[in-house]
Amino acid sequence: MSIKRKRRFHAEVATSSLSDIMFFLLLFFLIISTLANPNVIKMTLPKAQSNEKTNKQYISLSVTEDKKFYIDKEAVSFEELETTLMSKMDSAKDQTVIVRIPFNLQVQDLVDVLQIGVKNNLKFVIATSPK
Repeated sequence: MSIKRKRRFHAEVATSSLSDIMFFLLLFFLIISTLANPNVIKMTLPKAQSNEKTNKQYISLSVTEDKKFYIDKEAVSFEELETTLMSKMDSAKDQTVIVRIPFNLQVQDLVDVLQIGVKNNLKFVIATSPK
């Protein structure tokens, strides 16, 4: 005589904790994506009707409201600006310098920076934010 079980064993996968794991992964990637900002120096850029994005290799030149100059997040004085730019440009010939300057700075400050590019035949692009 064979003995039969009344209940059969069913394999189960507990999915109650998967929603918690997905929530924590979502939060993790959201926090990491906000930290991966290429331009750490915060400033309000001038606004333009149309913005074009460049895929070329570029050097970032940022000017803060208190007239501090940064080349790729490194602080540089205005007197050393030209020599530092030229040393960065020696690594590749077809590089673009993106100038990030606040909208409320004087035009003369922008002209002083752009004269360095004209004197050394550099390609300067002014960064703007969309309207």
